[in-house]
Amino acid sequence: MKSSALIASSAAAFMAATALTASPALALDGVVTSIKPIHSLVAGVMEGVGEPELLVKGAASPHTYTLRPSDAAMLQDAPLVFWVGPGLEPFLDQPLDTLSANARVVTLEQTEGMTRLEFREGGAFEAHDHGDHGDGHAHEEHAHDDHDHSHDDHDHGDDDHGNNEDHHHEQSHDHAEEAGAAHDHGHEDHAAHDHSSDGHAGHDHSGTDPHYWLDPENAKLMVGVIEAALADADPDNADTYRSNAEALTARIDELSTEIAATVEPVADRPFIVFHDAYHYFENRFGLRAAGAITISPEVAPGAERISELRQRVNELDAACVFAEPQFEPRIVNVVIEGTDAKAGVLDPEGAEIADGPDLYFELLRNMATSFTTCLGEES
Repeated sequence: MKSSALIASSAAAFMAATALTASPALALDGVVTSIKPIHSLVAGVMEGVGEPELLVKGAASPHTYTLRPSDAAMLQDAPLVFWVGPGLEPFLDQPLDTLSANARVVTLEQTEGMTRLEFREGGAFEAHDHGDHGDGHAHEEHAHDDHDHSHDDHDHGDDDHGNNEDHHHEQSHDHAEEAGAAHDHGHEDHAAHDHSSDGHAGHDHSGTDPHYWLDPENAKLMVGVIEAALADADPDNADTYRSNAEALTARIDELSTEIAATVEPVADRPFIVFHDAYHYFENRFGLRAAGAITISPEVAPGAERISELRQRVNELDAACVFAEPQFEPRIVNVVIEGTDAKAGVLDPEGAEIADGPDLYFELLRNMATSFTTCLGEES
């Protein structure tokens, strides 16, 4: 489906899903986004109309973020909030009820048609994890039953994530396979969400990996959902949102082609990551992670895990071990001590990139460059 058709389909489905509960157009001053990659996509669709606000700024991590008073005020005044979901931003789950009860909340992890991948367990990934690299479509809608976020407790009304026709929070799930979720959080029991049921108690990284944006195909579907939500909230600027979304989708296609060519020479070289946040990028572009230093970025690995990883680095002749700017890199140096591996840095959220519509593109280009620089034979 061409970009324009994809965007039009998303917008039409969103409008159909909310037709029975139509409300006056919202003033879009104060649109809030959770993390930098999502802010970038929303900013791209809003370009020329307004600029969204950002909660998790700089090198802060959504895994460990604590809401500040200024953030609370921002959420309280927001007409529209975009986030990935409780699997990535648990700090937002309850405030969206208490502070943003009147906001329209778009939960992008519920976007239909996205590739969904499970976290890989343990410090050393098994070889079969790499058997279908580059064919992200083989994993589409994967593990819905394992990662439904207990939405019965959440009072989201989407018992069947694959259908979602009757969502009473203005969800836009019925997009064929091209859109996602937007809902009005004017409900009563959202705070009852139990993270233990979806594997994210303590953010233990079981269940579905929420770093969806690292697959450009997922990002394109998110753009369709973002455009539909903005157009519904601000119909006077619907044409601008649609035009921006079409241009953004075309740019993402170009970016994907560029990155595939960039990383192809190092695609068969194994590496170790700080935590399992890159599965989508690896899967889309055929890269080969051999393991992760820690399952959860909040929990430092023990001596046994470090010993296991050092052995894994030697056994697989892993070329590189990657740290992240949000977390202490010292452990990476411990892991590579006595091996031939080099240390590199991967940044899944754009910690050191300026906010704005270009951040998403710079983030993925930087990631591709980090892989080729550290994994390259002559680096």
